[in-house]
Amino acid sequence: MNYQKRFRVKLGSNVKLSHMDPAFTGNHKNHKQAADEIEHYRQRLWDLQELLYADHRRSLLICLQGMDAGGKDGTINHVLGAMNPQGCRVVGFKQPSAEELSHDFLWRVHRAAPRQGEVVIFNRSHYEDVLIARVHNLVPPKVWSLRYDAINAFEHELMNSGVHIIKLFLHISKAEQLKRFHQRLDDPAKQWKISEADYQERPFWNKYTAAYEDALSRCSTADAPWYVIPSNHKWFRNLAVARIVVEHLESMKMKFPKPAVDIQHIRKEYHAAAKD
Repeated sequence: MNYQKRFRVKLGSNVKLSHMDPAFTGNHKNHKQAADEIEHYRQRLWDLQELLYADHRRSLLICLQGMDAGGKDGTINHVLGAMNPQGCRVVGFKQPSAEELSHDFLWRVHRAAPRQGEVVIFNRSHYEDVLIARVHNLVPPKVWSLRYDAINAFEHELMNSGVHIIKLFLHISKAEQLKRFHQRLDDPAKQWKISEADYQERPFWNKYTAAYEDALSRCSTADAPWYVIPSNHKWFRNLAVARIVVEHLESMKMKFPKPAVDIQHIRKEYHAAAKD
């Protein structure tokens, strides 16, 4: 199965998340059955990210979006954490600062875009400006409704400068979200994540769903496709994300650059030194 094709939002489609099963696991029945494959793709990520860093002509931007408790942090830790941190950076987008609010909504995002040879992971992203801004009426509809075209143009500009973009929506059910909230209550290592806002946002589930459906439908482009990742099962989420990123990096046909020094000359000097 080609995971890019399986989970990619088709151009011009009208996304309905209710038609997409968040508990889908394909041919895998459980984590144990998928463990070796997950590890294989984690190792492959390490190799391909090193190649991207060495090639130093292009870069990769990975946008992670999802409902609260959808697994953004887990995806970064378990999958994308397999990459060398020397060439990989995570940027979290929370409530904008006073300085950021004094600029256009994409200003803070453009500043965080990856350099050549770098992988940057957005934990939330510029899509918050057509999600939370829309759901909570932070700006009028005439403002956020224009942002879809601005986002598409921005992402197209990044692509023209050598930035490859993968956008991942981590799709969980409302029941799974509540289950994860309750698990946090019982896990001392996760209690710090609990906030009243988590539960206060649940009544807005349908509004967030509608906002996500519009963003996925209107902003999945040839330049920067959206992928809807079934994420009720964390292990399958990890497998799907790893495979999609690997498939995309492999499609870039990267090669290690030629050495900048005379290898034969250095080899002769090495052998000469070894004889002394």
